[in-house]
Amino acid sequence: IIANIVKTFKYIYGLRFEVQGLENFEVEGPCVIVSNHQSILDMMGLMEILPDDCVQIGKKELLYTGPVGLIMYLGGVIFINRKSTSNAKTVMSGVAQTMLDENVKVWVYPEGTRNGNGDLLPFKKGAFHLAVQAQANLFTVLYSSFTSFYNPAKKLFISGKIRVEVLQPIETKGLTAEDVADLTERCYCTMRETFFRLSGTAREPLASRHNGLLPDP
Repeated sequence: IIANIVKTFKYIYGLRFEVQGLENFEVEGPCVIVSNHQSILDMMGLMEILPDDCVQIGKKELLYTGPVGLIMYLGGVIFINRKSTSNAKTVMSGVAQTMLDENVKVWVYPEGTRNGNGDLLPFKKGAFHLAVQAQANLFTVLYSSFTSFYNPAKKLFISGKIRVEVLQPIETKGLTAEDVADLTERCYCTMRETFFRLSGTAREPLASRHNGLLPDP
């Protein structure tokens, strides 16, 4: 019900979604899906491609944002307290077991917050720990930049096209906690390169070899 309602807003706002690689989701078993997160507009794109039996992970603060928080709660979003390291790790461990027991997919925004600066923020490692704990396939999804038609600071909001691409899955079978940092960095580099390709913008050099990756939430 939520998906059908949210999808209608793209007509109101004049947004078009061009989706590639949707067939890559046709893989059996639980998985972790990570994507970039620019604004609330992502929700419309999410509903265009959201697989069956998929839940999201979000910061606990969103639960208290009025109607949006209620919709997220009813939609099955798993809320974690990012300020409590022990809580986040406990939740991730529980989610990994739930993924295996109930054969569900989990969608995570590794940047940890909305980011509309035309680039990707450094990734937190929680989603990648989750994929390794569950030994589940890891999918990466990219939305092209919204900056050409949506910029709240400049009060810019016109119709536009958003390109969405689902990349091929990454296997985590056999990986351990020691591999998480490398897995996070590889996904960051691949997603960042894809983001600039979809957006048709020049790729900026990385600030450092490790991209300023953040510690576990």
